Order: sequence, then C-alpha cells, then structure tokens
Amino acid sequence: MKFKNKGRKIYKTKEKNYYGKSPVGKAFSVGLTVLLIGGIFFIGFSVAGPLINYAKQKGDTVTTTAPTFEEEVVTDANGEEITQEITTAVVPFNIERFKAFTLSTMDITDKDTLRKALKRVPADEKIEYIDVPMKEPGGDIYYATNNYYATSSGIVVGSMTPKDIANEIISAGYKPVAHISTFYDNTVPMYFQDMSYLTYADGSLWIDNSVEAGGKPWMSPFSEKAVNYNADLVDEVTSAGFVKVVCSDFVFPDFRQSDIDILGDRYVSSDRYMALTSAANMMYDKAMSNDAKMLLEVDASDLLKGKKDVLQPMLLRVNTLVLNIDLDNISYGVVTPDTVYEFNGTPAENVKKMLDLVGEDLEDFNVAVRVSGSTAGIQELLDAKDEIVGCGYDSYVIG
Repeated sequence: MKFKNKGRKIYKTKEKNYYGKSPVGKAFSVGLTVLLIGGIFFIGFSVAGPLINYAKQKGDTVTTTAPTFEEEVVTDANGEEITQEITTAVVPFNIERFKAFTLSTMDITDKDTLRKALKRVPADEKIEYIDVPMKEPGGDIYYATNNYYATSSGIVVGSMTPKDIANEIISAGYKPVAHISTFYDNTVPMYFQDMSYLTYADGSLWIDNSVEAGGKPWMSPFSEKAVNYNADLVDEVTSAGFVKVVCSDFVFPDFRQSDIDILGDRYVSSDRYMALTSAANMMYDKAMSNDAKMLLEVDASDLLKGKKDVLQPMLLRVNTLVLNIDLDNISYGVVTPDTVYEFNGTPAENVKKMLDLVGEDLEDFNVAVRVSGSTAGIQELLDAKDEIVGCGYDSYVIG
C-alpha cells in the first residue's frame, strides 16, 4: 500500500538589512536569538518524544514515515535561486505480518480432536495464528454460544466454549483467530424475519428463488437487529480470548429484476454500500473494545465479478483485508458480464492469475491472501503460498 503526500510548498525570501542599531545592540540581538532558537528546539524535542511514543500505542499497528523532500536548486533569468521540491512516496512500515493456518469445523468438536489438529500445523512455515471457523456461511455456529437468536434457531452445532477453544490454541503456542461469516446467513432470518429482506408491498419474507428450486432467505445488513446479532457474536468470541476476528461475507444476494420489482430500489441503490461499511465498523469497534483486531475477508471471485460494495477505504475503520482465493470455487471458471475467466492450471498458477486480475482492487488496504479449497492437498496449498509470497504478499492464510 502506498501513500501519496504532496508535501508543503517552500517559499524563499531575500534577507532584509536593518540599520540603526549599534554594534553592541546587534551582538545582543544575535545572542538573544540564538538562545531563543535553542530553547524552542529543546522544548519541542522534550514534548514531541513522549507524544510520539504515546501515539504508537494507539489503534492499528500500521504507521508511516514522514514525507521527505529533496531540494534541487535552479536559477531564474535574473540569477536568483529557485527552490524546487521533489516529494518522495511515503512507504508504510511496521505492518504486522499475518501468517495463519485454518482448521476445519470438524477439528473443534472436542479438546482431544483440537489438540490432534494443532499437531498437523506445518512446523516449517512459521505459522503464528490459528484461524477457527466459528460461524459458517449459511448460519451454523460451531461453538457453544449463549446468543438467544442462535440457540432459538437451532443452528448451534459445536459444544466447546470459545474460551476453551482459545485456551487450547494458546497452550499449543499459537494465537487464536475466530472466523465469522456475517450476512450469508439463511437460517436465522427464517425464524426472525425482521433480520431478512422483506417485500415492499406487504413486508413478507423474500427468498432468493422459488420454494421448489430451494429458495432461501438472506440476512440483511439493512436490519439493525441483524447487524447487532453479528456484532454480538464478534463481542462474544473476542471477549473469550481470540486476539483477532476475521469477518467475511459482507455481501448482497444476486437480485434479479423480478426481485427488485417486489423489494423496491433500496437494495440496489448506488449508496447501498453504506449498510455494509456501517455494519463492518460496528463489528470492528466491538473487537477493539476487547483489545482484539478485526480483519475483513473478501472473496476473489466476487471482486472479479464486480461485487465490491464493502471496499470503501474512506469509510471503513478496518484497514486489513483477507483475500480468499477459493480453489474449488474458481476451478469451474468465473463468469462476468464481459468474459469467462478460466483457471485450469495448478493451484499455484491459479492463485497467481487471480492476484494479477484483482490486485488493483486491493491497493488501498493491507492484504493477507488466503488460499482455500478442499480438493487441494496440503502440499499444493503450500506451493500456492510460495506463489503468494513471490507476488509480494508477506501475509497469508493456508486453508
């Protein structure tokens, strides 16, 4: 990520000569000026040091260097010096590397199973974080939650508490990360319809297809109750010891014209992204209140299709993205209105191709690349990881 700073213009004026002072008076003035300048520099450094140290402890770990200016001296037609400034780019530093390995939902069924799964983490990859799927796409929750809406909807699959999961990961020498799918939830809205998309005319439940074709409702980011539900889950896991939470599926369903006719234009308006960014910011604040950090995951194939409503760097508080390249998903090709992108190479080749295609969408964020897919073996995933590093990304998630 690069920052641009045009700097300040530097103006040079000719030194004026002042007459009328005696030699003693001039000497006294010079001495007083030197003392005054020295005092200003002393006070400035005394105050600036503690303030800088304090500022480094606040917020995200990403800090930037001050812009530097190189002066090139040229002269005008009269021989007067003109100072021109060349502003160099500000390069980010102290960006925290995120090297994680993802477990499956089957790995967190009980303590023994989790301990065995942690032993399978590749020892030579310097993995620091363990990513755990706590809420999956569709809505199922794989830990013992106390959330009313989750327990009432019958979607709680796991039996381990989030604290127990986090403690086992910490005991194995890793840092725990919770993974939560947000608005790709088709179950809770069925029981609590005010969390879903509702028709414009009579407020009835909208489903994404006919009942015969398996149509299902979706959780809506326009619903305050739905946003609070996901934020409460973030609060629950981060207060239990998870140091980071990766929130994914800040997406809208694929609305057809027939859907818009019964839902109204609100869900396809040009400013609909504000519902997603507002929700993401609330979840970010929940994580921060528990001294944890939130990362926002986006799907690479969605970006390729132009589904990038949530990518609003001027509105989002979260500044780190996890780009998920799902090898299973892209193996069938990615269809866009303009073309069909085929991914017929090895996992490593497909990852590089996708990074080349969507790289520009990521320029305003810190990025960790996730390579996932059940059809690829662990060695293929590691080879793809090497390709990620070769493309210049030093943060990655395996699995």
